Amino acid sequence: MRWSISLRADGDRAMEREEIVELADAVAAWEGIASGIGTYSYSAQLVIEAPGPDQAVDIAIEKFTAAAAVAGLPAWPVAWAESVSDEAEFEEYG
Repeated sequence: MRWSISLRADGDRAMEREEIVELADAVAAWEGIASGIGTYSYSAQLVIEAPGPDQAVDIAIEKFTAAAAVAGLPAWPVAWAESVSDEAEFEEYG
């Protein structure tokens, strides 16, 4: 099943535009998007194939952490993660 996983890492300084662009490039392989310009966090949403939400979040955290490292971002801890299945998303929006 496909899962849309949103993640956020919180830190101690504002993120620059160029840093978030690098993160967006790094998460693109997982149909990802990134945000966080001017905030004390960086975030991404990834699409992950996994049998359940817990496994999807675990995989996404690994990918997100690796993408942040590739982008040269600080190794801040993941403060929040949320999963939504494609099926639930389609049901919500009909």
